[in-house]
This record gives sequence, structure tokens and C-alpha cells, in this order.
Amino acid sequence: MADRDGPGMIGPAGYSEGRHIKSCNAPVSPCPGGVQHRKEVNSAVDYTPYSLLVDVGWISLLMVIGNLLRRKVGLFQRLLMPASITAGLLGLLFGPQVLGWINFSDQIGTYTSILIAFVFASMAYSMDLTPSVRTGAKNMWSYSTGMFMGQWGLFILLGVYLFQPVFDTENWFGMMLPVGFVGGFGTAAAVGTSLEEAGAVAASSLGFMAATVGTLSAIVGGLIFTSWGIRTGRTSTMPKKLPWDLRSGYIDDLKARPSIGRATTNPSAIEPLALHLGFVMLTVLIAYLVNGFINDIFPSVSVPLFAMSFVIGLLGRILLGVLGRKEFLDKATVGSMSGAATDYLIAFGVASIVPAAIADYWVPLVVLFVLGIAYCLFVFFVLSPEFFGEKWLERGIFSWGWSTAAVATGIALLKIVDPKLKSGTLNEYGVAYVGFAPFEIGMTILAPIAVIVGLTAGLGWLALLIALAVLLVPIFLKRTPGRQRKAASAAGAPAAADA
Repeated sequence: MADRDGPGMIGPAGYSEGRHIKSCNAPVSPCPGGVQHRKEVNSAVDYTPYSLLVDVGWISLLMVIGNLLRRKVGLFQRLLMPASITAGLLGLLFGPQVLGWINFSDQIGTYTSILIAFVFASMAYSMDLTPSVRTGAKNMWSYSTGMFMGQWGLFILLGVYLFQPVFDTENWFGMMLPVGFVGGFGTAAAVGTSLEEAGAVAASSLGFMAATVGTLSAIVGGLIFTSWGIRTGRTSTMPKKLPWDLRSGYIDDLKARPSIGRATTNPSAIEPLALHLGFVMLTVLIAYLVNGFINDIFPSVSVPLFAMSFVIGLLGRILLGVLGRKEFLDKATVGSMSGAATDYLIAFGVASIVPAAIADYWVPLVVLFVLGIAYCLFVFFVLSPEFFGEKWLERGIFSWGWSTAAVATGIALLKIVDPKLKSGTLNEYGVAYVGFAPFEIGMTILAPIAVIVGLTAGLGWLALLIALAVLLVPIFLKRTPGRQRKAASAAGAPAAADA
């Protein structure tokens, strides 16, 4: 359950300093749909449809500015800075938390929950479930589960055996790294609040600070790695010498502008875009209602809305096939809508970041963050080539963004090296998440319980052993592209194409 809105979303779900969680039914219980709302007591009175208009209007203006900067400024072209990231950073700078020039509502962090659900619901209708996707999903599952559980296990143990004796911190201190990095702001809210109720006063603040540092590390490191990968020819879809339209982000040649989709209906009945938008939004609504039904039966269980949206989308796709209407929706049109939602998701997520600093912890926090970034670098440079083969950069970049901050951050970085998402990375992740979800949900539920009952170290050892098992077994069995390539080289035969 990492985040209420997915594994490690970019921004806090409406978090701001001094606010407390106010859920639908109870102080800390999740709302239907797996979204945990954060708002002031009177925010529901202050927030109106016009608040949404203002929020979307401002972030849209900032994305236009980000696009102009990409087109006109050399630095932005060299970094291939997406307009959505630029818009989010400008929104953070000019928003209420820093300069206060833009009056965003206190709900902008909650938009990411719906937007990521829209993205994954769209993916279910637009992805190609080819044999290569299924094969890649196996590698993605081992890699993702190992990375996730490894980060939790390693840093829980470091908190118990390093930070507590050396820095005199609480035994749960190391847990705050995965809570903020691979967990994100949603997990910081869920785990931090549970620990604070048990007496761990600074848990939420430390979790939010870890999430903020992780997000900044993801963006800065990710931009460096993407630039390096493109220059050295490590991407499967990007040339070493980039054309002007890719560097500037604008297609000047009218004849070279591609279509963003094909109409499937006559506008006299319904506008094609309205049909596609309505179909995807209906999928998200059904997912939200199903989550609410599950939450009514099992109040302690909260399934991420984006995950349920993906499952409901797959069922909707199967239903269309059974009815003989496989081509009812145009994949390109759905993909274009998903891309637009992703841009807004990134911009709103980055703009909603709220740093939280705890002065008493600054020395161990620096050590914690350095070790956390070192772990993520190991995953990126060592495990990514092993599990994804010669052209590993796209999947590695996506996982770097996720392991340090959020799935949405990973998507943002992926779009730099794979603008049209042709690498299949998100398709593989979507399929792999079905098997990965129990680990994500389980750690978010078990982490605060383990601390409260005194089994913190035990949870750390369990998580680390699971990580080692799912990572080492396919390596020892030579089922990873890295092992297969080495075996082929040793035998003097040409290596098979990487999955």
C-alpha cells in the first residue's frame, strides 16, 4: 500500500505543516478508494469548484512557461527538462510554502491520487500484452520486489544496529528512509501517524522529510542519469545526436506532426474524445466504489486506487473482447489522454511538496540519506543491467525515480529517455504490480505494528531475507538477461536478445 495513491507518489496528499489527518470515518482509517485525505477542519467549506479551476489554471500556465523554457533556453534543452517538472518546481517556489505568490488550494496534493489512477486505468486499455511484455514482467517483479523489500529490510536493521547505538535514536529511525523514499508521502502519513499515536512524536515529520529529500534526489540524479544515458547510447529508443524537435520539445514541421489518435465514433452521436475520457473515468469510479466496498468489509485494508483501477481496466478490456468490441477504444487516443494526465500528475505532485526539518536529527539524517542514495545507486548501476539486459536504462531510470521518490517521478524520468513509452517499461510494471502489491501493502501495515510490539528487528530480517531470495534465485538459475549474456559470451555464442 506504499502510498494511498500508489507506490511512492510525488507529493503529500494535501499535507501541510501543522495539519492533522482527518479521514472519512476515523482519525487514522483509510477512506474508500485507498485515498487518505489531509485537510484542515474547515477546508471542505473553503474548497469549491472554483478552487479546482484556480489550481488547474495556475499549473497549466506554469506548464506553458516550462514548455517555452525548454524551447528557448539551452540548459533546459541539454537536460531535456519536461515542462511538467519545470511547472512543478515553479509551483513549489511561487506557491504558498515558499514565496506565496500563487494561491494554490491546500488540496493540490490530493489530485495526484486520481491522476495516477487515471494513468493506470488508461494503461489497461492501451497496453499490448505480448509475450515479451509477460517475460519482461517476470524480471520486473523480481527486480521491483527485491529493491523494495531490500530497502525496507536493510534500513530497518541499520536503524536497530547502527543508528540507535551510535546516534542514540529510536530503533524505528532507520525505517524512515524506506517510508519516505520507496514509500513516499502517503506512507509517511500512514506509518508516521500510527507511530505517533504510539508515542513516536517525530515519526511523521521525519517521514515527510525523507520523502522530500528522496524526491529532490530523484529529480536531480534522474536528470543526470538520463543525460548520461542518451549521450552514451544506452537507450533503446533515443539516438545519440538528438534532433532539434526533441531538444526543443516542439515540432516545427507541420507535416511531421503525428496524429494523437483516431476517431472511433461519429461526432453526431458523441465526440470521440468524450467517449474515451468517459470510459476511463468510469473505470476509475468503479475502482473507487470497489475499494469502498472492500473497506467497509475489512476496515483495516486499503488497496491503492491506481492498482484497483488497473485491475478494473483489465476486466473492462476483457469484457470488450467477450462482446466482440476489441476496437471500441482507440489505443493511441487513450495513450494521449494518459500522457496528459501524467503531465498534470507530475506538476501537481512536485508543487505540493512541503519540506519538514527536524533540527535534533540533522546529523543522523544526513548519514541516513547518504546511505539511502548509495543503496539506490547500487540498484540502478548493478541490479538494473543484471535484470534488464543491455538496454536497461529505461527500466533503470523508472526504478530510480520510484526507489527514491515515487512511481510518478519514475514515469517523469522515463518520459525523458522514452518520450513515446515504446520501451514497454510501464506495461511490464503494471503486470508485475499484481504480484508485487501484497508486499507493498503488507509492509505499510506491518511496519508500525512491529515497532509497537517490539519486533522491529525481526521485520527487518524478514524483509531482507525475502529481498535476497527474489533477487538471487533468478541470478543463480541464470534466468536474468545479465546471466544469460555472460553464459552466451563464455560459450562463444552470440547473446540472445535481452527480454
